[in-house]
Amino acid sequence: MAAPRLLLGTVLACLTLRLCLAVCPETGAVDPGLGGEEAQGSCGCSTSRGNRAPGEAASRKYSREVHLPQQPGNGPKDKDEGRQMASIPAGVFTMGTDEPAIQQDGEWPARKIHINHFFMDLYEVSNREFEKFVNATGYLTEAERFGDSFVFEGMLSEQVKSEIHQAVAAAPWWLPVKGADWKHPDGPDSNIVDRMDHPVLHVSWNDAVAFCTWAGKRLPTEAEWEYSCRGGLENRLFPWGNKLHPNGQHYANIWQGDFPTSNTREDGYKGTAPVTAFPPNSYGLYNIVGNAWEWTSDWWSISHSADTAQNPKGPLTGTDRVKKGGSYMCHKWPAHTTA
Repeated sequence: MAAPRLLLGTVLACLTLRLCLAVCPETGAVDPGLGGEEAQGSCGCSTSRGNRAPGEAASRKYSREVHLPQQPGNGPKDKDEGRQMASIPAGVFTMGTDEPAIQQDGEWPARKIHINHFFMDLYEVSNREFEKFVNATGYLTEAERFGDSFVFEGMLSEQVKSEIHQAVAAAPWWLPVKGADWKHPDGPDSNIVDRMDHPVLHVSWNDAVAFCTWAGKRLPTEAEWEYSCRGGLENRLFPWGNKLHPNGQHYANIWQGDFPTSNTREDGYKGTAPVTAFPPNSYGLYNIVGNAWEWTSDWWSISHSADTAQNPKGPLTGTDRVKKGGSYMCHKWPAHTTA
């Protein structure tokens, strides 16, 4: 599981999403996973189609296009990053670890997991893709409805910081900022004009599910996310191997320096990076670790069976959802394939 563990209503400036599609093992047909609980199947999706959002015509057109996956690793063919998907083969992998870096994250024990074939977005959902969704549906994110969101203090202007007089006690670098949302990721005096190809931020789990419904896709399960993150590798610390910087090259957007006071930006970025930045893993997935935390469909738990499982979906209930992959604020440990 990924830290920090946050209540569903909490929105942070480092959360984004990446979407996937299931493939029926009997027919090979692509299933966007939009059925109710009774139609869940192996994909673990439970988004209802009963209450259809405005702009569904645009949604269905979009979904037909995303059902035509591109070959992984070819890079973006246009500016619609979120429409390209990698074909993730069925297989067996070792999920979790018997040597967790952070015990309370519940990444243990190691267990054998069987995964069916599915498709995964090559990229995190960008501001450009999310803007299309908002323009088509008129959707308001929870941060916009709440009127505020949490932002890392290092990204705020001095003017905005001077107006804030409270913080999260356990993590004082997180500040509640009025007017912070996906269009104003670093506070009300910021914008995304020059960051349309960066991951959309301040997206709650409910916002992510709304986007999935519109796009005709779904969030991956935790097992699917971890399996695709590994890129076919076993017993490796990172999606690309065991070295954080092989041949001196940066493979992820994470923190360099002393957190939270000094970021040396050795990877070239103070905050988020474009969703196409850094080399992809062996499945063609970009920024699968670092940059921004990614939502999954699973409820979070620290208790896991060591038994072999087939397409696990996580607990039936819970209070938090699993977030994976770490962000630009993380050091090397959350960049691990299990994080």
